[in-house]
This record gives sequence, structure tokens and C-alpha cells, in this order.
Amino acid sequence: MHRSTLFVALLFATAQVSAAEPPKADTAAYAARVLEANCDKTAPGMAVLVARGDEVLYRGACGSANVELGVPLSADQVFRIGSVTKQFAAAAALKLAEAGKLSLDDPLTKFVPGYPGGDKVNVRMLLNHTSGLRSYTDMPGVMTGTPIMRDVTTAELIDTFKAEKPDFAPGEGWHYNNSGYVLLGAVIEAASGKPWHVYMDDAFFKPLGMTHTRYGNVQDRVIPGHVDGYSRKDDAWARAGYLSMTQPHAAGALVSTVDDLLKWNRALHEGKLLQDASYRAMITPVGKAVASNYGFGISTGTLRGVPQLQHGGGIHGFSSYLLYIPGSDTTAAVLYNADGGRPGMQGVSTIANVLAAYAIGKPYPEKKAIAVDAATLKQYEGMYRVDKDVARALRVVDGKLTSQRTGGEAFVLVPVARDVFLFEEGYSRMAFERGADGGIKAMRFFPEDEGPGVLAPRSNEPLPSGRTAIELPAEAFARIAGAYALEGATLTVTNDGSAAKAQLTGQPAFEIFPESASRFFLKVVDAVLVFAPEDGKPATVTLHQGGREMVFKRVD
Repeated sequence: MHRSTLFVALLFATAQVSAAEPPKADTAAYAARVLEANCDKTAPGMAVLVARGDEVLYRGACGSANVELGVPLSADQVFRIGSVTKQFAAAAALKLAEAGKLSLDDPLTKFVPGYPGGDKVNVRMLLNHTSGLRSYTDMPGVMTGTPIMRDVTTAELIDTFKAEKPDFAPGEGWHYNNSGYVLLGAVIEAASGKPWHVYMDDAFFKPLGMTHTRYGNVQDRVIPGHVDGYSRKDDAWARAGYLSMTQPHAAGALVSTVDDLLKWNRALHEGKLLQDASYRAMITPVGKAVASNYGFGISTGTLRGVPQLQHGGGIHGFSSYLLYIPGSDTTAAVLYNADGGRPGMQGVSTIANVLAAYAIGKPYPEKKAIAVDAATLKQYEGMYRVDKDVARALRVVDGKLTSQRTGGEAFVLVPVARDVFLFEEGYSRMAFERGADGGIKAMRFFPEDEGPGVLAPRSNEPLPSGRTAIELPAEAFARIAGAYALEGATLTVTNDGSAAKAQLTGQPAFEIFPESASRFFLKVVDAVLVFAPEDGKPATVTLHQGGREMVFKRVD
């Protein structure tokens, strides 16, 4: 075990049950099956890699690099990695700190003079998202309008958000913040005297032989092997919206391959890049970042009861996930050339977790349903109260037990043992507890089958009654159609004359059902849309979901 890996094991102090790691051939066969189950040769695809140390257990790809031309995707192709970029930026700042070029306690104004309130924000706060500065990707109209398409310099990008009111006082909260990492890029430039990506190339990519990892600005040059990116719109694939890669900056503008990401994981986590104190700081959440399990560009947590370090990325047309398990020295990297999946497909994080779990000998349980009669299923129906704001409604629908969290989607549960169910999507588990009389008294929910679970006692509350849709004339559906925006997200409402669908940025389109001419509900989630005013073209639509109200303003 290398010195940095040892530090990880000590920091987590998590009980680990020894498990036999399966042979390479078994892991490869399992990974190939997982990839095949999530593959459509005519759709955007994935490149996947699983490794133990330097030994690649599986490396493969499926789907299309270019959907229009039917170009098959290969495992050596280049993808945008989005926010996985953040750990490269964090390591760059730590490297400069080791060289005496900066201190994590330095104020932002040392590197970005005159930044409003920057004398109270230090480099450490930029690294762990505790600065309180407004994230520019949360600003209305940025992600859906023309701003994100414009080529900008570092200074010009900072000018677009520096006057925004902070979300909270520096160090007094935590909020995932892309502005913070743009500013970290500016710090790297000021401290190194080089553009942020040039410094990374000189300090990391060239020395490590990461020949396919670079700044992803295709306006500057053609990037060999770069795949095309796609978005899911209604029931079809479309080219992802244009994004100038000057905009994501050090928060998300790198491109890479699964092979290069393995090189990066090996170097970063095996003590080849940073001194032990720097690495320890990078993987140790502190202050307000503890509750969010966020270090510097890396999230901490567990996978099947063992420590893991990871970060995901999502950017126009692409999704990514890079995972590392200390001790077993396991890497899982998944790159996908779309920013949303099709129905029934697992996401990149789930696929990475599933493959890594198998590789360390702790596979997720198979979803082999056992027979449960209708009367027994009926016993589980009811409300299970988590706290005053959150409950789970369990119903039998079409002969299957479903679970719906307050404000959330209804998910089908698969019975795998007496009083034990797995979610049909993902790997969360639900176990029921019985009283002395044999009746169901509580439910315990294990998100992604991790941890001690969340106990939810059965309450006497009645199940919420179902909603009833009414008929409306075609003009009522046409009236509400349009685009509505809130803090960088767009809610698009379309109609075909007899029905309407609503689609939030990065999500599939779902049919909405009218309770009145201005009030519509969704069946897939516990949510309501209210359009105002009630007459004429609506100026706003308010989304009511999970006790929250979000007001979207018409932008078309």
C-alpha cells in the first residue's frame, strides 16, 4: 500500500469486511454484460474502464461516436469530462502551494485584485465550495441563452458574475459553485504566469503521458478522436446545444479518455503528484463542506461499505464519472457522449459503482424477484414518515409495490426476500420491520444499499388521493406552450393539440395533465404546474414539488 493510500484508509476509519476479488476474466465478463445491457448501437454510447492498480480488468465501448453517420464508438476516444476537471484544478492549486507560489489562506484579491468581497474569500473556500459567491451557472438565462455561447477571456468571464450578490457569508455555508473554480483558474494563472490549462499540461499531462487530456476548446484546434455530444429531447436524440468551451474554464473545460483517467488516478492517489499533506487536505472535507462530503475537487463516501473517492461531470452533450477505491487500488471510469439517458438505462455513476463493487468482490445483489401474493403486497401499503417534511407513500399499482417520496417519482419495488425489496431502478433497498403482532410497523430505506439505512415508522396518515384529469380544448394546451426559465434552467412546455408535455433542462419530457385551464399535474412525480395569469399567454409557471415553489418566467 502506497503512503497516500494508507492516509486514505486511516482517514475514513471505516470497517471493511474482507472479500475475495474475482478473477480478471470474471470481472471482464460481468462488465461486458453491464455495458451491453445499457447499450444501443444507434444511440450515443459509453467508454468504460475498470482497473486494479495498473492492471486493466475491462476496457470497452458501445454505441455511436456520431449518431447521424452511425460511427461506432471506441474505448480510446475523447470526451468532455465536465466537472471531473475540478480535481485537476484543485491539484494544480495544491502543487503551486507546495512550490510557494500561493497559500490556501491567501485572499482572492491577491490574485484577482478588486474582486468585490474577495478580501474575505480565501483559496481554500474556492476549493471546497464554501466561498458563498454566486455560481454563474445558477444565474437566470446563462445556461439557456446566448451568454454560454460567447467566447470569453478569464477576465471577461469573471466580469459576468462578480457583481452578483453572494449566497452567504464566506465560510458560513456550502453550495456547489462553478464560479469558485473559474476564480481558482484565475488564481492558477496569476500564481503560475500561464493560462490555467497550459500549467496543467506542463505540470501533469505531459509528465504523466496523458496525451489525450487537454483543454477542450475545439474552436482553437481539431481534437483527434473527439466524439460528438447529444441531448435527449422528447423521445429522440438531438445534437447538444452549443457551448463555448471558454465558459466552463477550470470548472469543467477539459477533455480526456478512460485510459488517461486511469493514469491520473494512479498518479494522484499513489503519491506521485502531491506531497502527503496536500493530498490529505484534498480528500478531507472540513468546516461547512463536511456535511456534503466534499474535499477539494473530490467527494468522499463509501461503496458497499468501503471508502471511495469520486467526482462526476455533466456538460452540454456529455456525462462522466471517475471513481477510486483505496486499499484495493480500484479505478472505474465511465464516459458517455450524451447529457441525459434514455428510459431504462443506468446513469454513469451507477454503472461505475456497479463495476467497481464487482471488482472488489462486493457485488450488488441481483434483482431476482420472488413470488409475493396480492394479499401480502397489500400489507405494505401505507404512509411511512421520515420526518415532518418527508414521507414515503407505498402503493400497489398493477400488481407491483411502488414507493413515492414526497415530491418525487414513483418507483417500482422488486421483492427479493421476505419483507425486503430492491428498487427496479438503481440499487437502493427497502426492508420492512414487523411488530409482535406480525404487522408492518416501520420501513428502513438504504440509499444505493449503503449505510445503516433511514428508519421511517408507519404512520396513520391516509394515502394521498389520486388526481383526476379533465378534458380541455386544443387552444388551452396551445396557450401554455413555451419556454420558461429560472436560474439557468429552462422548463419547456410543448403541445400537440390534445395533450401537453413539460421538459426541464437535462431531463426527459413528461406528459402533464390538466386539473383546470391553469393547473396541471405530473403522474411520474408528485408535482404540480400552475400557469399565471389564467387568461391569455402565461407570464410564469410555478412548479410545486416537495414542499418547494419555483417560479419560472416566460422567455420566448
